Amino acid sequence: MNQETYTKIFLKAGNLAVTEENILTYSRKWFMNNRKKEEGGLRLTEDGFDFLKTNLDLRVYEIPFPASLDLKPQVILFLDKFIDCPYFLTPETITVLAERKAFELHLFSGDVRQYGLNKAMTRKKSAQIS
Repeated sequence: MNQETYTKIFLKAGNLAVTEENILTYSRKWFMNNRKKEEGGLRLTEDGFDFLKTNLDLRVYEIPFPASLDLKPQVILFLDKFIDCPYFLTPETITVLAERKAFELHLFSGDVRQYGLNKAMTRKKSAQIS
């Protein structure tokens, strides 16, 4: 699913009108990356995360980062590309809305850099096989 689809779902669940104007307004308010993308771009802003926590009865999964993790721009780009559910970043944690993604991140002990590298290598190998 993409940002627009999630925005529609969140609007409906929050009892807000699902209009083109609201979709555009809230998508820009709730998501960090406002460019149209078919995949990725689901990082939540603080406003978006606060809306989900306060207005919707959603289960969220918080995964702490290892103390040694340096959250560099390349790591954030990996996340933008490979996290396929809405997520929220702080300097110490990533919070995701999908249980499966939380499980994957726990397998990497919260090391999102290693997670992104692994996903990139897997995609590269899959492309070479095809």
